Amino acid sequence: MRPARLLAALLLTLSLALPAMAGGPGRDTLYQVSLLDALLDGDYYGSLSVGELLGHGDTGLGTFQDLDGEMVVSGGVVYQIDMQGVPHAMPPQTMTPFAQVTFFDPDLTLRPPAGLDFPALKKWLEARLPSRNLFYAVRVKGRFEKIKARSVPKQKPPYPPLLQVVKNGQAVFDWQAVDGELVGFISPAFAKGTGAPGWHLHFLSADKTKGGHLLATTLGQVTVEVDLTNELTIVLPTKGPFLKMDLASDRSKALHLVEQGKK
Repeated sequence: MRPARLLAALLLTLSLALPAMAGGPGRDTLYQVSLLDALLDGDYYGSLSVGELLGHGDTGLGTFQDLDGEMVVSGGVVYQIDMQGVPHAMPPQTMTPFAQVTFFDPDLTLRPPAGLDFPALKKWLEARLPSRNLFYAVRVKGRFEKIKARSVPKQKPPYPPLLQVVKNGQAVFDWQAVDGELVGFISPAFAKGTGAPGWHLHFLSADKTKGGHLLATTLGQVTVEVDLTNELTIVLPTKGPFLKMDLASDRSKALHLVEQGKK
């Protein structure tokens, strides 16, 4: 088989043995466009339209062609968070170089204590998960006493690595007493290299005026919904710089700095 055809046919599906869950057949899939390591290395070329992306999920996150802001997918709508922290609903033809979505059907609904910060929320929720070897879609909805989020600026080729963009150009927002939701995923340790092991959440305010990649939070009264996700589908680009990228290096340190927004 020719390399191009081989890549075009490459659809990685990981299915773990679990009882039937609330979503029903085909809905408990984390659908991912490209690899986070490729994004870290500067592959910001869009390989899938957001219209196609919504055929595989109604909730999730990612970014856009040229790294043009943060993506929040909520209720089947794809929002771009610009450099002012303002969400914009995007047309179906908009391209994405990296995204993760699923059809959100909660299996667990929990109410954490008010006042938890982000590290405390992680500890509290992880103690209630059935396993750390599964993927989970997460939605935290309600009042947030504090939210710290960021967005990233549009880039031009040749693209710099994502860590360089974060160090030199990210916009950081601090909001107080805001209603909204955090959406994203908790991924197991073996997701290293493909996605973000651990937590990756983006924020969208209830009035659709604020959003971004979550850096920190303090909870008010919120509800946490968890969707156990036992299938993973990764669709890789079949053209562009991805085909010749060296993805053998360990980018864990860069990922940690990017996720935390560290300069």
